[in-house]
Amino acid sequence: MMFGDIGRLMKLAGEMKRKMPEMKARLESSRFTAAAGGGVVTAVVNGKGILADLKIDKSLLSGAQADAEMLEDLVKAAVSAAQAKATAAADEAMKELTGGMDLPPGLGL
Repeated sequence: MMFGDIGRLMKLAGEMKRKMPEMKARLESSRFTAAAGGGVVTAVVNGKGILADLKIDKSLLSGAQADAEMLEDLVKAAVSAAQAKATAAADEAMKELTGGMDLPPGLGL
């Protein structure tokens, strides 16, 4: 039984080595969008979770609506939510690649 597991692991390692570059490229070119404050702040991150775009509704920047602290919180919330989507997509891609087999930390993406 133990040798079967080793064989399965070796086969999986070979498949991962072959498929990993394509999967990484696909994830890195992906964009993940999230909004906060009912859509007044929208953040877009790439597959690595790096901020690629940020939109702030102009209504937040003028008059009585202008509140730097609230704006900071909305930006953080939108960016964090977009990064969480990117992380979830990377985790899902890794599960797909490994057939659901858990890998030790550091062996994934």
